[in-house]
Amino acid sequence: MENYFSKLNYYQMLDIKPEAAFFEIRHAYNAALQIYQAESLVSYSFFSREERREILALLEKAYLTLIDEKSRQVYDNELIGLGVIAEVKKKSIPKSPINIFDINRRSNAVVAKTPAAELRAKISENPDIGDILARNEITGGAFKEIRNKLAVELEKIAQETKVRVDYLRNIEEDNVSQLPADVFLKGFIKSYLKCLCLEPADELCARYMLTVAANRKKA
Repeated sequence: MENYFSKLNYYQMLDIKPEAAFFEIRHAYNAALQIYQAESLVSYSFFSREERREILALLEKAYLTLIDEKSRQVYDNELIGLGVIAEVKKKSIPKSPINIFDINRRSNAVVAKTPAAELRAKISENPDIGDILARNEITGGAFKEIRNKLAVELEKIAQETKVRVDYLRNIEEDNVSQLPADVFLKGFIKSYLKCLCLEPADELCARYMLTVAANRKKA
């Protein structure tokens, strides 16, 4: 996984646009760190300790480069020369930060967590869920069907996983062009599946990613 991650440019690692303001870089870096920390729900069983260490090192390198105006300009010029990005005008007027995770958001409404035992009971008692999971192709729409059958609000999943609702919605609506980089998407899907007690999470995630790859080729 870290080999794939190392192939991303620094903007892709932090999931921000080349014109991002400095405060957006800081917020994105802090948010991205959460997914690779040992206690992260999103990735605790997805990365080895060595993979986490290497990815965290890459994130730090990306952050230190982009947060410094001079080093960022040098890096941007390299990307422009390679045709990776076009010359961009940096933002000077602050706006609401765009984060992958809702790490720093607070809501007045606290959504009660559905007990795992209750979810597993619903899954075992509902044959339709088994039929959905047995389909040859696993899509975000299939996950949405299951979530609705389990009567779990999307906001509840967002609150438990710290993944933004709009990212979860794009997953469920199969909006391929709006999905984050695969290195983040896999973590989101596994976290989503664990939140709904859907097993085996690794296999379901792998099948979903194959569907995404196929849909991207069609787009």
